[in-house]
This record gives sequence, structure tokens and C-alpha cells, in this order.
Amino acid sequence: MPDPAPRPPRGPAGLPPEAVWLGLDLGTQSARCVAVDSAGTVLAAASRPLASHRDGNRHEQDPEQWWTALTSACREATAALDDPSRVRGLALDATSGTILLADTTGTPLTPGLMYDDGRAADQAARANAAGADVWRELGYRSMQPSWALPKLLWLLERTEEASRAGARLLHQPDLITWRLAGHQVASDSSHALKTGYHLVEERWPEKEFAELGVPARLLPEVVRPGTVLGAVCAEAAAVTGIPEGTAIVAGMTDGCAAQIGAGALAPGAWNSVLGTTLVFKGVSPHLVRDPGGVVYCHRGPDGTWLPGGASSSGAGVLAREFPGADLAGLTAAGAALDGDAVAYPLVSSGGERFPFRAADAEPFVLGEPGGEAGRFHAYLLGVACVERLCFDYLDHIGAPVEGPLTFTGGGAKNPYWNRLRADVLGRPVRLPEQAEGAVGMAVLAATSSGVSVREAADAMVRGLAEIRPDPVRTARWTPVYLGFVDALADRGWLAPEVAAHAHTRAHA
Repeated sequence: MPDPAPRPPRGPAGLPPEAVWLGLDLGTQSARCVAVDSAGTVLAAASRPLASHRDGNRHEQDPEQWWTALTSACREATAALDDPSRVRGLALDATSGTILLADTTGTPLTPGLMYDDGRAADQAARANAAGADVWRELGYRSMQPSWALPKLLWLLERTEEASRAGARLLHQPDLITWRLAGHQVASDSSHALKTGYHLVEERWPEKEFAELGVPARLLPEVVRPGTVLGAVCAEAAAVTGIPEGTAIVAGMTDGCAAQIGAGALAPGAWNSVLGTTLVFKGVSPHLVRDPGGVVYCHRGPDGTWLPGGASSSGAGVLAREFPGADLAGLTAAGAALDGDAVAYPLVSSGGERFPFRAADAEPFVLGEPGGEAGRFHAYLLGVACVERLCFDYLDHIGAPVEGPLTFTGGGAKNPYWNRLRADVLGRPVRLPEQAEGAVGMAVLAATSSGVSVREAADAMVRGLAEIRPDPVRTARWTPVYLGFVDALADRGWLAPEVAAHAHTRAHA
């Protein structure tokens, strides 16, 4: 059984004990609001569904539904509080790379082009040709078609709205903060990263944007996450239930929000989010530059750097391979078999993107799984092996990896899988009680009281349990892991030097 972890003291110094902080989250499928007190207790929560339009590599949403869904969720959550006047601040996270164009009143001129809309391949090539030196300096080798800058170029080339007088670029949360404040406010640098914002010099790359034909008039002011942007206006208060005058704090992207919600903020700390795909977010005192172009860094609210990467592998493979199955039953049966077969758990048909980039990567199975339960276990083990390879790759490029590790996401609700992952990794793992992005934004909102984000997280992030690895089982899984690494290298997907580094670390 997991070992209980101590909870932080209640009534934290530096945070008003009576205060309530709101975390707002715009995901792909829902808009959510949570109300959290200064000791980390979730007092109320509400969500509303969002709908998308998908067609091939096109993925759009109606930006107006972001506002209507979020206002409805906020009204329900604030109405459940014993005293809504306790609300002191709010922050908002949204999907990374989602953009739209709006007019001077904040009315959308285009649909929201979502985080995974892939229509801008030609524009990505243009962006990479013009900005190669800047992107390299910022630690990522190139932009992908789904990033915001290529999509902005697509809008500039394909829509009449971009030429309208007063048209401006908004990232997904910018529409909401505009309406909450009653006027346009600055973007945060986390959501602006994929638009090409220069995180080191904290400016837009003017020369490169001029070459690409991006008008300066389109671009918003940008500030660091945690900056107070303004206050909730009377009109927004009337439709949301959020008290007028509540501080609006600049947020971060959804992955960074989950990292804050997990309390993974110390140098060398990492949060592994196992959802449909596997997402890594860590903390470094310095900018991590990745020659392979699969890791990029956000800038943290406290001046640290937050390296991370998103895999195309993860728990989504279970829904594809075992549709309608009793996953709890398969977990129990697979755990009883405890086999050594391992499956590469690739979810996407577009290849892999982290911890290596290979557009031609395909799923495979090593060993004999032994029936449906054995095949299921092979995928659980495969995710754990990809996770260990992520750490080996991060260590290879110079990112600090020896700090505390947290598991979050839907996959972290499976106790056996958590134990298996900890054993394969050979390191202790912490399971936070509340680690969703909306909670992370409530933590960030609390910094408006004058504390740092780490101080707020120490007070508000509540640990539930810790899993310690079994050294005997770690030794057992290491040869399986190295065989998996060699299979990736033999297929030409994983660089030989990365595979060699994995072997070196395993035998250190």
C-alpha cells in the first residue's frame, strides 16, 4: 500500500485564511471552474461541455461557446460558496496553440483554430525558414503545423478578416480575460510561446515577423504568468457570479497548469501526466535547449524554466485496442500474469513526437503476451517503458531529472499501473490529491496576495500518498526496458546515442 504523505499545515502564513481562489480551465471537451481555499480545499466545482468541428486535419471551435460555457460554470461554482465575497482572485488556463482573430470589441472574426489543427504545414515551413535562429535560441528546433504562428500565417493568407482595420490576434484565454475585465488585457507568455514570442528577451521577434508579413498591429502585449492583468468588471460580475473587483491573474497553458496543480515546482521536479497521451512537465533553473527539437521550455511565474514534451503514446491506446472492455478486470488479470511482453503504445497514426521524433513510427509488440490479459499488460508495461525513456532522453540533453516526481492524469487512477510505472522507473512517486489544471490556476491566482507560486503551492497542493519502487522488480524490468529501447533504435526511430545513454544510465 502507498505510504501516507504528510499534508501541509492549514492556515498557511502569507495567504489570507478566509480567501477563496478561482481556477478556470478551457479544455478541448469542457470548460471548468473550481473554487479553492487557502489551505487547498476544493469548496465548489462546475463544468460545461464544449463541442468541436473536426474534418481531417481541421479542428475548430466556436469561441463564443468558450464564454457561455465558462460563465455558466462560474455561476454554478460561485453560487455554491457560503460567501462569494471571499473570492479574491482568478487565473485561467487553456489549450496550447489555440488562436482566433477578433475585432476591436473582442468579437470573434474567425473560429478558434484548435491546438491540434494541422492545416498550416506550408506556413510552418515558412516560419521555420524565417525564424530558424530564434527558434534554436529558444531551445526548440522548429515549429509544427499545429503551433500558433503557422496557423496565424494561414489566417493571414486565407481569410479576409485578417485585413480588417483593428483586427487582432487572441490566444484562447485572451477572449475570456478581455470579457472579464471589460477591455483588452495582455496575453501571458505561456500561451504566446507557440506564436513565436521570445521568452528570453521577452518581446515579439519583429524582424522575423516582418519577413513573414505579420503586422505588428495584430499582436497583443505579453506579460509573465502570475501578473495581475486587471479586475473583473461589473458587467462580467453580473453574468459570472464572480465578485466585481476580483483580481484577474495571467495564467498558463493546460499542461503547465496541471504541473502547478501537482506542486511540481522545485528544480528537477517532474510531473508525468498520463491521459490519452503522455505529457511531461519539469522545472529547470536554466533554459533547456534540445537539438532534437522534441522538448521546449515555458518560462515559469517565478523565473524558472519549465521544459516539457508531449508523446504520441499513452493510455489512449487502451480504448483503441480494447473497446468496451472491463479495464479494471483486465488490469487485475494482467497483474496476475505479470508477463514480460511489452507493446509500444502509440496512439497517433502520425508517428511519434516525444521522447523522439519519428513520423514513420508504428506500434509493435515484443514477446508473447499470452491472451487478452497478457496483451493488456504489455501495453501497461509499454507506457512505463516510454516514460523511462523520456527521463533518459531528458537527462541526455542536460535537463535536471533527479527531483521529486508526481503522477497525474486519468492513468494515475489505476493503482497497479502506478506501481508498475514506479517499479520500471526505479524512483518514488507522489500522487497529489487534486492535480487538475483548474486547481493549478487557483494556486496561481493566490499569488496575487503577494506570495510566490511555490509558497502558494506548498500551502494549497495536498499530497495523498507516495509509492516507493521495489528494487527487485526494478531489476527485473530493466532488461525488458533496454530490449524495448533497442527495438526502437533498430527500427531507426531512436538515435543510437540516446539508446546508448539509456544503457549507460541503467548500469550506472
